[in-house]
Amino acid sequence: MTIRSLARLGTLAGLALGLMGVSFAQDKNSDDVAQLKAQLAQQQKQIEELTRRLDALSKPEQPGRTEASTQGNAAGPRTLDPATRPLVASTSPIFPNTPPPSPITITPPSQASTSDTSSPLQFKLGDAYFTPVGFLDMTSVTRSTNPGSGIGTNFGSIPYSNTQTGSIGETRLSPQNSRIGMRVDTGFKDYKVMGYWESDFLGQLGNPPNGALAVSSNPYVFRLRLFWVDVQKNGWEFLAGQSWSLATPNRRGVSPLPGDIFYSQDMDVNYQAGLTWERVPGFRGAYHWGDKAAFAIALENSEPYVGGGNGGSAITAPAAFASIVGTQVNNGTSVISSSALHPDIIAKLAFDPTDKFHIELVGLESTNRISSPVPATLYQTFTKAGGGGELNFNFELFKGFRLIDNNYYSDGGGRYIFGQAPDFIIGANGNLSLVHSASTVAGFEANAGRALIFGYYGGVYIGKDTAIDTNGKLIGYGPLSNDGQNRSIQEATFGTNITLAKNPRWGALNLLFQYSYVQRNPWLVTGTSPTNANLSMGFVDLRYTLPGAPPAAK
Repeated sequence: MTIRSLARLGTLAGLALGLMGVSFAQDKNSDDVAQLKAQLAQQQKQIEELTRRLDALSKPEQPGRTEASTQGNAAGPRTLDPATRPLVASTSPIFPNTPPPSPITITPPSQASTSDTSSPLQFKLGDAYFTPVGFLDMTSVTRSTNPGSGIGTNFGSIPYSNTQTGSIGETRLSPQNSRIGMRVDTGFKDYKVMGYWESDFLGQLGNPPNGALAVSSNPYVFRLRLFWVDVQKNGWEFLAGQSWSLATPNRRGVSPLPGDIFYSQDMDVNYQAGLTWERVPGFRGAYHWGDKAAFAIALENSEPYVGGGNGGSAITAPAAFASIVGTQVNNGTSVISSSALHPDIIAKLAFDPTDKFHIELVGLESTNRISSPVPATLYQTFTKAGGGGELNFNFELFKGFRLIDNNYYSDGGGRYIFGQAPDFIIGANGNLSLVHSASTVAGFEANAGRALIFGYYGGVYIGKDTAIDTNGKLIGYGPLSNDGQNRSIQEATFGTNITLAKNPRWGALNLLFQYSYVQRNPWLVTGTSPTNANLSMGFVDLRYTLPGAPPAAK
């Protein structure tokens, strides 16, 4: 039965009731007839108005039709266009009349209406935009000798050719460099808020936690790379969490985003010999003078370090203090348990006069303290402050061709050269002496069609610092024993990154190649031992990058 039929039925029922009322009134008192007729006429008018309204509701809305305001306000007619009608699907807010929150200062990227770009580049929950980051990676590495370090090269422990591991090579396949993460952009009032998370599968020194599992399964350990939150307002910026160290060279500004940081284009997960970098927890504050200049200062996790990690060589400690190596101070075996006195203090001043030129100055300070293990000395403490400085720059020499030069020198900051140099040695009486160290990474990056071509030279120099123990034995770092401690490490690298296909709907597919020649020279060579250890290695990498683009800033 239609709405129109129901309305007519209601009309007839009303008339019937009215006639019954009239008949009843005549039986009682003929004087009431006129009054009842007037009431019946009024009811008939109301029924006709109701019928007219029901007829209007039963007709479908026409696009562009106007309807007079039923509220009697001054707004006038409104347009009931399908594009402006309130949604009634699952995308409607649960509380449509709730006042919106304060506007955020970001907007999503424009999306065309064509099917080629219809897939969202990020998704929105509440007032936050979530952008997936990461890639699926398959790496193959072939080396002329076997350093036994997985897909990351331990530059400081390359085996000599006259050793057992130096006489055989290796070829290894691994998906460990695959990454997954998320970028979150939101804000309130004039504040921009960004959260960043990134993880890979290089835990447990890049190897499965149980050697037996490597025989039939490779259950690589998931680990945290980056995890931080960043807040900006009116040129001011504050960051807290685990990030690339402020001492890591930037490609632009003082940004913590991986795309704005220089850690080379290498497939080697230990990057390039000579690169200064860390990924540690810390706090950072910065001020930006527009896009042209910025200053940042950071407090980052410290770690008293005497060498021995990441392939580097450790110091020889005096007999009286041998028990604190690996406990109070890190020799590559401690697990964030050494007695750090205070966070390292790092400052960076960066200039970007144009998008073709970036230069930065970096300074860092690190203070170490140890305690004597001998009760007779009332556990006397020894303290020494050290640090280092950097001059880094990159510039576009001509379109698509960029030169890079990063330089670092330190007294007591060797830990920042990927642990290749110790920060200090321990004297016979417990005094600390700072070890000099320096490094550089210089090279180029060039775009040629679908390919990015790159080449770098990286070098590390570690100074000697020795002392005499109470028993007359030579201790410290330097020419103490054959193949004991490194004087220099050098690496030359060339490679390409070829984009096979790329689409904003499904991401990108890349094929990468890298060749490197590495050489290390110890402080002491005796007998018939080679004067250096060298290694040739090649990487082939197939990488699928997830689609995603962050919201554009206003």
